[in-house]
Amino acid sequence: MNRSPRQLFESHGSGEIDVLVIGAGQAGLAAGYYLARTELSFLIVDRHARIGDSWRRRYDSMTLFTPRAFSSLPGLALDGDPDGYPTRDEFANYLETYASQFDLRVHSENGVARLERGADERFTAQLDDGRHVVATAVIVATGAFQKPIIPTIAAGFNNAVAQLTPESYHNPGDLPPGTVLVVGDGASGRDIAAELALTHDVLLAVGRSRRLFPERILGKSTWWWLHTLGLMRARPESAIGRLMRRADPFPDRDRSLDDLERRGVGVAKRLVSSQDRFAFFADGSNRVVDSVIWCIGYRDDSAWLQIPGSTHPNGSFMQEGGLAPVPGLFHLGRPWQRNRASALVMGAGEDASVVVAACLKFCAGRDYSMT
Repeated sequence: MNRSPRQLFESHGSGEIDVLVIGAGQAGLAAGYYLARTELSFLIVDRHARIGDSWRRRYDSMTLFTPRAFSSLPGLALDGDPDGYPTRDEFANYLETYASQFDLRVHSENGVARLERGADERFTAQLDDGRHVVATAVIVATGAFQKPIIPTIAAGFNNAVAQLTPESYHNPGDLPPGTVLVVGDGASGRDIAAELALTHDVLLAVGRSRRLFPERILGKSTWWWLHTLGLMRARPESAIGRLMRRADPFPDRDRSLDDLERRGVGVAKRLVSSQDRFAFFADGSNRVVDSVIWCIGYRDDSAWLQIPGSTHPNGSFMQEGGLAPVPGLFHLGRPWQRNRASALVMGAGEDASVVVAACLKFCAGRDYSMT
């Protein structure tokens, strides 16, 4: 039963439920979809003002790199050309529609400030507004893209150099004129570099060699082939899974280094140091830059998770297949949680189904190991 926030908190500013879901992105809403089909009481909380804001805060021109046919959650297709790519705002609005369609009431603008586990083995979540929720089980669905990594090397640049991330960068108007250094050549870094090439002098600092796959093979989306051949379900420990993890390819939508250079993007070796306005690269070259965009990945925001044994020393979440070492604590939306699809929209529904089934068993006091 999805109790409304008002129902839950109407007495004494606190409430007790079976399952607390932290995060109302695609993973959290997929969990809500399956929880609503059980007798468990549950609440979804999210720190953002609107459902979908975790997408709206990304750069304006962002699109998903999976087509609409592979970018929907269980029970509701994404409207539009199935072979086209949904925009940032389109998908954010889809998530809002999804929550409304299935009456998944979300307690917005209220994240979890602290989560603890008591002597009775239940969880107590202190929300941002000071209210408390006591839950038998918790699903952490805060996503894989929480805090952009800004390396220590950033401190070498002086205040004359503007420094942004894929979250603080929205469009070329955010940057001063001059040379922009984009550090990191993953999907976001290449997208941003291509966009900025129309208005700025752009330099892309690359790291390890990246492998891109063609957008279409024999007239079909490569994602269709990966899905049909079962490769998206490859387990991380399998031979195919290990190979896919090492290659970590993403679709080539005119984003190869050759394509970017044709657009006017300069390609530099790995950034190794900085001083004032100078950027120094692994091949010994250097450039004066006016702004830097750090696109080198994300780290988990786990300071709120005050449960021994739930995080690694570096703060990243401890989980295997969605199960944390702490009984009753589950995760969704982690990269390679169960397979390649786990961190993508296409994998959210299947993983949520498995995690919710385990939640149901745990709340009933039964063995809840997952396969």
